[in-house]
Amino acid sequence: MSIDIDLQAAQVKKFRAQDSAFHYVTMVFALIVLAGLLGILISLAIEAFPTFKEFGPAFLGTNIWSVPDDQYGALAAIYGTIVTSIIALLIAVPVSFGIALFLTETCPAWLRRPLGTAIELLAGVPSIIYGIWGLFIFAPLFAEYIQPPLQSAFGDVPVIGGWFSGPPIGIGILTAGIVLSLMVIPFVASVMRDVFETVPDILKESAYGVGCTTWEVVRHIVLPYTRVGVIGGIMLGLGRALGETMAVTFVIGNANRIVGSLFAPGASIASTLANEFGEAAPGLHISSLFALGLVLFVITFIVLAISRWLIRRGLGVEGL
Repeated sequence: MSIDIDLQAAQVKKFRAQDSAFHYVTMVFALIVLAGLLGILISLAIEAFPTFKEFGPAFLGTNIWSVPDDQYGALAAIYGTIVTSIIALLIAVPVSFGIALFLTETCPAWLRRPLGTAIELLAGVPSIIYGIWGLFIFAPLFAEYIQPPLQSAFGDVPVIGGWFSGPPIGIGILTAGIVLSLMVIPFVASVMRDVFETVPDILKESAYGVGCTTWEVVRHIVLPYTRVGVIGGIMLGLGRALGETMAVTFVIGNANRIVGSLFAPGASIASTLANEFGEAAPGLHISSLFALGLVLFVITFIVLAISRWLIRRGLGVEGL
């Protein structure tokens, strides 16, 4: 009897040692991620310090980027990053919403799998392919067939008329936003489709049973049930748009200035880094590029913080 008790105690001790080892190993993995994040932040801050020491907070609000004069400001790049991302979301979210609803609610069974697979494959296309397509295929068509009608329709409208001014050259902030939206759509649509599929069939069948239309089921059953997941998908798309580099570099025009027209060339933080980092001279130039990287890091962090707040608020409303 005592031998059995000793064996059982030894097994319990062994299991505790294994659980403890597993706990510490997984904690090390988590701490590696945190250490990497802090390392990136600290290195960016150290390299960007000379720029903020030279220009101060004015670096964030100055619309000038002159390498020969050693004068740098981040406003044009910040403006291009934010505007192109907003344009991308304004296009991508409704389209992704429609795709996800079609796949989950009205799509024929024989078409659902191949169409869903095709959308997921679009997410795997390298960004440089989107950039080449945007520069050589989309931009000429956009300049010839889309920009002139937009100017005719909105050019004389008060307030927004200036957004559509300038020569229709095809490349610019609006083009970059449209190309970005094509890259964002597969991510947002895939997430929305997955969260829409989590809605219990009994809820939708009950709504249909009392005479609800498909739109009423979507509005009153599907969307409230999946609100948190939809927000997460949208924020995933926004993060993709904010950090995109190569596709934007091809089609945005790479002009470090703010004109106010969506047809005018511009620059984003990522495109500026891609264009200039390889040839930047030591000193304020390369320090300013690191400062742009730090600004993009902070913008991304703010977006993620807002995302977490919205998700927690949604969970609180749902009582979860």
